[in-house]
Amino acid sequence: MTPANAPTVFVVDDDALVRAAIQGMMKSVGLRSEIFATPQEFIRSKRPDGPSCLILDVRLPGINGLEFQRELADAGVHIPIIFITGHGDIPMTVKAMKSGAVEFLTKPFRDQDLLDAVHQALDRDRVMRQQQSELTELQKRYDSLTIRERQVMGLVVSGMLNKQIAFELGNSEITVKIQRGHVMRKMQAESLAELVRMAAKLEPAPARISLGRPGAGRE
Repeated sequence: MTPANAPTVFVVDDDALVRAAIQGMMKSVGLRSEIFATPQEFIRSKRPDGPSCLILDVRLPGINGLEFQRELADAGVHIPIIFITGHGDIPMTVKAMKSGAVEFLTKPFRDQDLLDAVHQALDRDRVMRQQQSELTELQKRYDSLTIRERQVMGLVVSGMLNKQIAFELGNSEITVKIQRGHVMRKMQAESLAELVRMAAKLEPAPARISLGRPGAGRE
């Protein structure tokens, strides 16, 4: 039984022989793959929640691969794409790569070139998933802060001292010190430098926090 988080290589190509050949190639190196004749079939499929990449033919019935790449991006589907084509040209290659494609291979290509591109794409997806997981966790911590704690955090990471923050918010310095401690504990930051790095990853959320009037919001 294949683990739920095992990597998956998706293949969209209207040529059944090409689909079968690529699926066989993936199987030979222990990679799970799913094949589709059209982009619509791929979109309708239930995709496993694990690292993945898409091998996409440029010339498909009804829509070309570059248009489908843009549609996926517009729909918020972020998956590394490897383009394959029998009719590639330099402008097409440049457009695909600028839009984030991992590789653009012209048929006939060497099996090893495709396998190298697949491993690169899967590595890229693992990194993206890890970064997204870390960002989601940071956002959960940030959401646990009160309005005033978010205000204090924004001012702390901007470089202000406790007494400057107290003046800005109309609070006592001791109150700011306590709130600052709450921020550090809830954000699980062990140092100011770490808190600054967290805020940078969360931007622009902390930067949009309104300071409001002194005393406003939950303390």
